[in-house]
Amino acid sequence: MPSLSTYILPTQVVFGVGAIEQLAVWVRRLGVRRPLVVTTGHLAHHPLLGNELQALPAAGAEAVVFDRVRPNPDVALVDEAAAEYRRADCDGLIGFGGGSALDAAKAIGVVVSGVVTNGGGSIRGYEWAREQPIRTAIPPTICIPTTAGSGSEVTLWAVVTDPERRLKFNVGGTALIAPAVALVDPRATLGLSPEMTAATGMDALAHAVECYTCDYAQPITDAVALQGVEIIGRWLVRVVQHGQDLDARTMMSAAATLGGMAYGVESAGAAHAMSQTAGGTREVGHGALTARLLGPVMEFSYPAKPERFARLAQALGVARPGMASLEAARAAARRVTQLADELGIPSMRAMGFREVQIPELGAMAFRDPQTLGNARALTQRDYEDIYRRAFEAG
Repeated sequence: MPSLSTYILPTQVVFGVGAIEQLAVWVRRLGVRRPLVVTTGHLAHHPLLGNELQALPAAGAEAVVFDRVRPNPDVALVDEAAAEYRRADCDGLIGFGGGSALDAAKAIGVVVSGVVTNGGGSIRGYEWAREQPIRTAIPPTICIPTTAGSGSEVTLWAVVTDPERRLKFNVGGTALIAPAVALVDPRATLGLSPEMTAATGMDALAHAVECYTCDYAQPITDAVALQGVEIIGRWLVRVVQHGQDLDARTMMSAAATLGGMAYGVESAGAAHAMSQTAGGTREVGHGALTARLLGPVMEFSYPAKPERFARLAQALGVARPGMASLEAARAAARRVTQLADELGIPSMRAMGFREVQIPELGAMAFRDPQTLGNARALTQRDYEDIYRRAFEAG
């Protein structure tokens, strides 16, 4: 436990059925007249979004829609959208979608706000490093998640793919990148397929688990992380099996936002170091890849903090009376791997990875900054061993 810690949550969260209907209200309150809507081609026609965009003129605003977001948004996409923002004379952002759209919206905001003060015309110039490159707040930004996974509506981070280096990098770690408002309406997640529901739900679980067990954990993040794990342990299987259950969708939306809040200003751990770096080498879903890696990472990590992982076993409902901490911790790790299997998360082979890549993948993960916060210190060889175990799963 660090002796000195900081927690920042500058985003106002409007949560519950009907939250999206507050969009015009918040556009007006934020003084935005020409927002850039950042979304995908499919979601641009979502009826919930369409209804609210039609209400913007009455609030004195007219939206410009950028609907070319793709999974794992890359440098070129962010820079292209930032150029569109400037051409259209926009003064705010609305992110509508999963983590890719919300991360893209925040990254676009970083470029358009920093280009004048920092001289950086590309998102590449704002990669998180030892010295914080972001010095100007992003424009007023409203995030509306359509998945219950990334928690990007409240995180202080955006993840961007760099195809030239074959990796993903982080932008943020500062309140300057925070959305002004998150409108978390569970109805926006009702159309998710079972596969996407499972993958994004497991991603939310990974956020909560890693933030609870990492070296940056503190009482405030512990509280939201544990609540997120408990909700996911109870509701994830149900929502995958009954996608139109609005109660289940509501609870999972809450868990995803709690998982995002668990980050604070810090990052996660080895599972995310692995999924972000491996995800830069090929086009795979971040949630599914993280889900397949989380259990093996927990298997490696729990001996370093058995009490913390034992508490996760309680949250997941697999702790039994009289269990020793190590036994309960092991049960938590095994439950997460079992859950990935139960939900049909693809194997690493099915995602297109091959065992021959393990040395390269291990080296990339070891260089990722999130390695530093993992519950148990890792070497490159440890990463390779974890990858081998991950290949055995599913």
